[in-house]
Amino acid sequence: MKTTRMLLQSLTLSLLAGSALAAVSPDEAAKLGASLTPLGAEKAGNADGSIPEWTGGLPKNAGAVDAKGFLADPFASEKPLFTITAKNVEQYKDKLTPGQLAMFKRYPDTFTMPVYPSHRSASVPANVLEATRYNATHTKLIQGGNGLEDFRTANPFPIPQNGLEAIWNHITRYRGGSVRRLVTQATPQANGSYSLVYFQDEFVFRDQLKDYDPNKPSNVLFYFKQRVTAPSRLAGNVLLVHETLDQVKEPRLAWLYNAGQRRVRRAPQVSYDGPGTAADGLRTSDNLDMYNGAPDRYDWKLVGKQELYIPYNSYKLDSPSLKYSDIIKAGHINQDLARYELHRVWHVTATLKSGERHIYAKRDFFIDEDTWQASVIDHYDGRNNLWRVAEAHSQYYYDKQVPWYTVETLYDLQSGRYLALGMKNEEKQAYEFGYSASESDFTPAALRQAGVR
Repeated sequence: MKTTRMLLQSLTLSLLAGSALAAVSPDEAAKLGASLTPLGAEKAGNADGSIPEWTGGLPKNAGAVDAKGFLADPFASEKPLFTITAKNVEQYKDKLTPGQLAMFKRYPDTFTMPVYPSHRSASVPANVLEATRYNATHTKLIQGGNGLEDFRTANPFPIPQNGLEAIWNHITRYRGGSVRRLVTQATPQANGSYSLVYFQDEFVFRDQLKDYDPNKPSNVLFYFKQRVTAPSRLAGNVLLVHETLDQVKEPRLAWLYNAGQRRVRRAPQVSYDGPGTAADGLRTSDNLDMYNGAPDRYDWKLVGKQELYIPYNSYKLDSPSLKYSDIIKAGHINQDLARYELHRVWHVTATLKSGERHIYAKRDFFIDEDTWQASVIDHYDGRNNLWRVAEAHSQYYYDKQVPWYTVETLYDLQSGRYLALGMKNEEKQAYEFGYSASESDFTPAALRQAGVR
């Protein structure tokens, strides 16, 4: 695969995962908002104009917002420039990941990628941009790269010097500060038959808590509570997570409330390659949000940048006019509803350390430069065989200035099954950003009440 190497060999000398690196200099940070966007992407477009210049993203009034909070598609009138199929994929392979290429081989008759004009639609609120600029000259990796020092809000390393810094940008990226959402998960059989699992998620970063004291920041990065609302056999089960900044010094704290037993128990398995909630073995705990959790089991390498066709501006896929049955099909989601665009991505590899355990021996991350969201991740097993391919169909919630995912997909090339998580098309409301909560709402004692059916 051809890559546009934006990083010289001198960069690779700083890729040791255990290094504690200083923040960039003020002169380097001055590029933010000048040659670089405020989040660290290249502001200029590419040579042939197929990737445009970043000019600030979509305005907050880019489209109508319906009574449920669903957004109108600001690009609804656009048609695909072309569609990549198994028949013409060789023509475009330099802008596809090995996992995407494998999907064409696995499903030659049905897997397609409609490619649309590229739009650099994303931005974030002014306070997040201010925090990012502060982080650039202050935030450092600590504890062998497994924690952050002097960090504010989001995006600790807008000008990353190594793979760990890039992955921390994904882990801490801005997702609205706080949100409550109703979403569904499907794990179709190879023939396309499926049942849905329904979740109510509450997700709050520490600085958005009503009782947060900025003078006494804890090691908790965010609080996450997930209640299963259906099917009935799982309804009432609740997961609570305190996600820590330094997960080696203080591992992630997790508890499960089992509605049938009416008991709260610690859940140390909710980490690394522990099984994902109600996922039928098709994802690990750290597959949620494309990737989450402590990075200490891998060696991280920042390979460079390249141009790639990635899912983007996926408003069509989020339409409330769709039924879940319109989306979930055998082998993969309905690709006619997908939208791909050419964007620059950071390529980061994660290789399992000697002596460590994880079902994924290697992961290849392709991270959107404008949002720091992982867009595609290829997963390899212990024999170095490509196993699972994750694609994040993202959108920009322009009314709230939040880049996030519409649907996360994780395709198992060996079994022919996959997981789709995050669909909300048939739910009574879209994401509720600005959800107000206190730290007391995320205690083990609060789990029993959250699990009432």
